[in-house]
Amino acid sequence: MPPEPTIAPNLHRLKLVGIIALVLAGLIAAIGIAARVLDQRSLAHWTDDQSIPSVSLAALQRGGKTDFLTLPGVVQPYTRAAIYARVDGYLKKWIVDIGAHVKAGQVLALIDTPDLDQQFEQARADLATARANERLAALTARRWIALLPSNSVSQQSADEKAGDEAAKKTIVAAAQAKLSQLAAMESFKTIVAPFDGIVTARKTDVGALINAGRSSGQELFEVSDLTRVRIYVQVPQAFSAEIRPGAKATFQLPQYPGRQFDASVVTLSHALETGSRSMLVELQAANADGLLPAGAYCQVRFETAHEANAVRVPATALVPVDRGVQVAVLGADDKVMFRSVQLGRDFGDTVEIVAGILPSDRVIDSPPEALHDGEKVNVAAPHASSNKEN
Repeated sequence: MPPEPTIAPNLHRLKLVGIIALVLAGLIAAIGIAARVLDQRSLAHWTDDQSIPSVSLAALQRGGKTDFLTLPGVVQPYTRAAIYARVDGYLKKWIVDIGAHVKAGQVLALIDTPDLDQQFEQARADLATARANERLAALTARRWIALLPSNSVSQQSADEKAGDEAAKKTIVAAAQAKLSQLAAMESFKTIVAPFDGIVTARKTDVGALINAGRSSGQELFEVSDLTRVRIYVQVPQAFSAEIRPGAKATFQLPQYPGRQFDASVVTLSHALETGSRSMLVELQAANADGLLPAGAYCQVRFETAHEANAVRVPATALVPVDRGVQVAVLGADDKVMFRSVQLGRDFGDTVEIVAGILPSDRVIDSPPEALHDGEKVNVAAPHASSNKEN
């Protein structure tokens, strides 16, 4: 009878395989648990990092001893006259056109005035009649006065003749005044230049109906003296105290890029317009070469005094509060500190701060509304602060 197979070695081998499998399973489970713990820690750190707000820093500017203020202006002639007719009629002829250089008293146009001419001739005839009547009254008065000693006429009659002579003299004076008036009106048939200048507008033509006066008639010509020009600028109220008569300025015109012209402040209106809160300032500039046209737009640059400790910040960095304005500043540990500041001049996109911060401070641009004092933040951009000399 053959011997039975041995079972003990096989059982021992199976137990060893099972133990190894359990150990491997335990290692795999331990590795999975460790990986999950690491992921959870990383997620916690990421969540903490995301809870810290990111901010960007504002670019600060600090001026030098002087600042420059640039404002739009309008160039106007030193003297300008809109010329209207003083008599009714029709334009007979115009002598000069736009762009012509004229002298004072030079003829610009002629007006045909048939109605006025007839009135003038009638007034001349009326004066001749009045003088004839006055001479007759004077002769009659002398004759009656000569007859008084012989009692040929009464004193009353002589006095009446003398009074008639005086009345006739008055009529002559009135007729003379009327004729002089019409003679002056006749002189207005000739339109002349009031001063040396340039004809900058001609608004009539031959045969056009001419009405006298500004209310009923139209402008015929415009003469401008452009040897010197006036420049008008509206200066905001915040800068009006820094503009004084005699101050120097420069200006540029679009048609002359890169070229600067010199001007000086002549006078100020000393009154602010209620709508814009700005003051009208007049400057003057020489224009001997005629490069500055009337009505031209220009950019005027004023030199203004600079506040010694003033710093310019973007207007977006300001935080309005109940008692004024604050800015958010970062400390050395990147924690937020809100500081109250004193504002100076408003330049539109930037605002001058005269007290409350230093040029070396890190100011947050557009701080989030939820940001609070002492909160730690991340700086999203490199430090953009700069102390620039204007």
